Amino acid sequence: MRNKISVLTIMMIVFAALWIQSCDTSNKKTKKDPTKIKVSGSMVAELTAPPLVPKPVGNREATKLIVNMEIIEKEGTMADGVSYMYWTFGGTVPGSFIRTRVGDEVEFHLKNHPDNKLPHNIDLHSVTGPGGGAASSFVAPGHEVVFSFKVLNEGLYVYHCATAPVGMHIANGMYGLILVEPEGGLPPVDKEYYIMQGDFYTKGANGERGLQPFDMTKAVKEQPDYVVFNGSVGALGGEKGINAKVGETVRLFVGNGGPNLVSSFHVIGEIFDKVYIEGGSAVNENIQTTLIPAGGSAIVDFKVEVPGNLVLVDHSIFRAFNKGALGILKVTGEEDKTLYSGKQYEEVYHPEGGTIQTMPEDSAAKPHPQAVTLEERIAEGKSIYASTCFACHQAEGGGIAKTFPPLAKSDYLNADVNRAIDIVLRGKTGEITVNGEKYNSVMTAQTLKDEEVANVLTYIYHSWGNSKKEVTPAMVSAIRNKK
Repeated sequence: MRNKISVLTIMMIVFAALWIQSCDTSNKKTKKDPTKIKVSGSMVAELTAPPLVPKPVGNREATKLIVNMEIIEKEGTMADGVSYMYWTFGGTVPGSFIRTRVGDEVEFHLKNHPDNKLPHNIDLHSVTGPGGGAASSFVAPGHEVVFSFKVLNEGLYVYHCATAPVGMHIANGMYGLILVEPEGGLPPVDKEYYIMQGDFYTKGANGERGLQPFDMTKAVKEQPDYVVFNGSVGALGGEKGINAKVGETVRLFVGNGGPNLVSSFHVIGEIFDKVYIEGGSAVNENIQTTLIPAGGSAIVDFKVEVPGNLVLVDHSIFRAFNKGALGILKVTGEEDKTLYSGKQYEEVYHPEGGTIQTMPEDSAAKPHPQAVTLEERIAEGKSIYASTCFACHQAEGGGIAKTFPPLAKSDYLNADVNRAIDIVLRGKTGEITVNGEKYNSVMTAQTLKDEEVANVLTYIYHSWGNSKKEVTPAMVSAIRNKK
């Protein structure tokens, strides 16, 4: 009897396991073999410049997709007063965004503008084939090459130039993103944007004015002067910032062209509801910061519930506030005090005393070039502002609401020039009122020379509707030496 029960029990367990397995298999959606997907018709691909993306593919059938892309070598602005000779796909850094779906057959037309100096090619990480297309796409100035490929794997992929020296071509801005959507498309959202980080290496130091050539020595040592979103300092700031409304869902297609640094991508004041890890199919949820390798990507989705300026950064934080990896997502709409109250009260708390922390000055630092005329002082000050003040006070001096006070048309600034000098030299903590609004944050003491303080304050006073005062090094020296 025991043996019969034992055998019967085993048979029942095996039958149950087979039944569960068959149910599980029947519930799974069978994906088509992408190599067997037949295309229907043809269409010219919509290409967009950052931060915009083409419209979603939706439910369209796989098709023959014709991509027309032109390589353009052009001078552009890296930062205020600093220009750079970019090499680009489509005239922008990053290059034009390409949107496809699994099974598309892409006919790629790569054109090298006749005014360019160098040959180039393209390596698309979405391509299954030699060099990701690089072996078939080497093209001289004034020529066009055509090659084709079938997209087999869904995901968000980097493309870049792969002409030797590869690192130099990438470092000059030759990278972009190509999206391969699954059949039926990605889940819909309200807003989509295209952001790509890159590190740049210039002969001059950060903020040094003029046309700056590429520095191979710094690139090999992985010591960038600029780390930026979308090709330049401030490309996602001020009027160039991206926008959303309270309650909307936002999707960011984020890439990292490198050529060297890994990005710690973070949005200050938001949490990613979903992250498509490394741009693939796996999804993680409730993420604060996501790593994006050089030559990699991520798709991040989140809903914005609170109005204000959300700050996009590489959380390797000196890159954000000192080298340019910073942008703004401006969210408008009604406040909900149950979600975020703002400051409710304040009291004095000084366990370590009331002193402001300062850094020792570098005695070996090189003196900044002396400005002679008012115009030179303003020009030099603009460059210092871009590398020192931009992150907190923004490109147009508007500040960040409820956090950093505005410098534009500032009654507090214009009322007392000596006080302004003192704040730059020694810092400021505690509550102040600017243009009728209260602010309570910390302005740290700046390690600037007298000439630099005079220049940047003169620029600020001559910008954004301020009083047009000129600050001189002698004025700064007098305040510095005042007990």
